[in-house]
Amino acid sequence: MSKEELDAFLADSRTCRVATLTSSGAPHVSPLWYVWDGTSLWLYSIVKSQRWADIVRDPRVAVVVDAGHEFFELHGVELRGTLEQVGEAPRTGAESIPELEAAEKLFAVKYFGSADDGPMHHDGRHGWVKLTPTKIASWDHRKIADL
Repeated sequence: MSKEELDAFLADSRTCRVATLTSSGAPHVSPLWYVWDGTSLWLYSIVKSQRWADIVRDPRVAVVVDAGHEFFELHGVELRGTLEQVGEAPRTGAESIPELEAAEKLFAVKYFGSADDGPMHHDGRHGWVKLTPTKIASWDHRKIADL
């Protein structure tokens, strides 16, 4: 995918799959909502989860966002890197965190329809982590038919 195609795909897709390593070294993959700001993937995860425990212990992850049903429809992106926790965990919204403003607005618009109703609602169960990928790989089998 071109940079523009990759950005549009990551902005429009709703669910990613996050691969972490458990304490025993076994892989753990789980679905999660996210937002893409053009540079980083922002993940909003429940802090009392296997995924969060894995991230705290070892923040290296791989994330996949993909779509398509038939072979010539398959397209997607894999992002790899190290997650960075941003803000308090769990996030209560009690303190203003400038680095989270854009991500929280994107998240509110993407999943709840609007950020105009005020600040993003925080349930006190989730925390933010940011993945600024060190490696990105993409594929688009829809383009194979054009060859």
